[in-house]
Amino acid sequence: MVFSSNIFLFAFLPLFLAIYFACPNRYRNWVVLLGSYAFYAWWRVDFLFLFIAVTAWNYWIGLGIARCGAKTEGAKRWLILGVVVDLAVLAYFKYANFGVDSFNAMIAGTGMEPFAWTAIILPIGISFYTFESISYIVDVYRGDTEPTRHPVDFACFIALFPHLIAGPVFRYKDLADQFTNRTHSVDKFSEGAMRFMQGFIKKVFIADSIAPMVSAGFALQDPSTADAWLTALAYTAQLYFDFSGYSDMAIGLGLMMGFRFMENFNQPYISQSITEFWRRWHISLSSWLRDYLYVPLGGNRGGTFKTYRNLWLTMVLGGLWHGANWTFVLWGVWHGTILAIERALGIGTDLKTPWRVWRWAPTFLFVILGWVMFRAESVHEAGRFYAAMFSFDGRGVSDVYAAGIDSLQMYTLLLAYVVLAIAGWMSRRPSAPEHRQGELVGGGSALGVLTTRDVVLTALVLPLFALAVLKLSAQSYSPFLYFQF
Repeated sequence: MVFSSNIFLFAFLPLFLAIYFACPNRYRNWVVLLGSYAFYAWWRVDFLFLFIAVTAWNYWIGLGIARCGAKTEGAKRWLILGVVVDLAVLAYFKYANFGVDSFNAMIAGTGMEPFAWTAIILPIGISFYTFESISYIVDVYRGDTEPTRHPVDFACFIALFPHLIAGPVFRYKDLADQFTNRTHSVDKFSEGAMRFMQGFIKKVFIADSIAPMVSAGFALQDPSTADAWLTALAYTAQLYFDFSGYSDMAIGLGLMMGFRFMENFNQPYISQSITEFWRRWHISLSSWLRDYLYVPLGGNRGGTFKTYRNLWLTMVLGGLWHGANWTFVLWGVWHGTILAIERALGIGTDLKTPWRVWRWAPTFLFVILGWVMFRAESVHEAGRFYAAMFSFDGRGVSDVYAAGIDSLQMYTLLLAYVVLAIAGWMSRRPSAPEHRQGELVGGGSALGVLTTRDVVLTALVLPLFALAVLKLSAQSYSPFLYFQF
């Protein structure tokens, strides 16, 4: 089940909310847990058992660490056991196919028989709930959070359906208090509903309208330079509106249930360095990689070489986390290399640095070039696309590509970049709020007070949401891009 589906909008969500608010507070975590399991089981019931097993395992590991005490040798053994099993489960389901395929490709020229293998189905959301499980037991080991004695609260943290499939990546310590003491109000529910509708519009109106351009472009066998650049620009917009739209919907659903989640995007395409880009893009993941991978590797301790090595390794492993394909590894190499170069050159990360086009333009170019590798099905396909982008053949948009796209898609792509430009400009104003890594979503206007902005936003969002629902009904299915991770 996905948020952008009629079954979710008109059946699951109304029924869930009706039961949730009809129950006394002490039973609402149970409603969240059972509703989240039903949401996950809609895809495949058998993988729900794996999901529950991973949850139970990490709850038990957390208790074992707590019995030994933070940072003790006994706790360390429990932590190693927990992390090894978690990563083994992730490796089997996510990387076994990749490993066997790579091995068979390596021995293909030797005359050896390829290794027989039945492809493994990737459970949706496994990367997200595995990372969240690891962060919990690591925090318990470090003494950063108290281990929960309430299995339902912990299971709710792992299973919470608004973020279950594609993030944001949560940490138990950031939500622990909200499982026992969260508030519900008309204002908070309204704020959440508005945020959900904004994300829905991003996804269905913009991302889904651009998607055919991207598919048609990457399907071309001989793209022209214009074809390649137009496709790359379309994918750059599609990925942002698709994924940030999902995050908006997740945050909105959380608010409707009384939870406040962290922000996951902060206008990443206005960044003036790749370092700044990773402070604005998928904030929950980049902060997770920093705290649970970069820092344990040694961070910036141990000298210049080790700092660059740790930074590079973090991004390579972060790329591999996104998918079992060499394209994701190379995408991580690309970003890790640029981050290391920026650090060597002393390029800062201050989000309030005056915006200059000569700093923004190369950054945006690097991001676009990286997205080509990220989207390509293979390294060979990415290479073919890069060759087209820089051949400068002067052919213009090819007849084959032009036949596969229409004017509505082009206008939507133009609208997407207008929206990005306006939102980016507004976020750079001195009065604009700054979203820091790990920051929870703030509230809206004062209780019962509607500002002019609220009224205008409502007047725009409600009819657009209604039209987006009609569009969704016509296209019938609208998966999110990050579901594959």
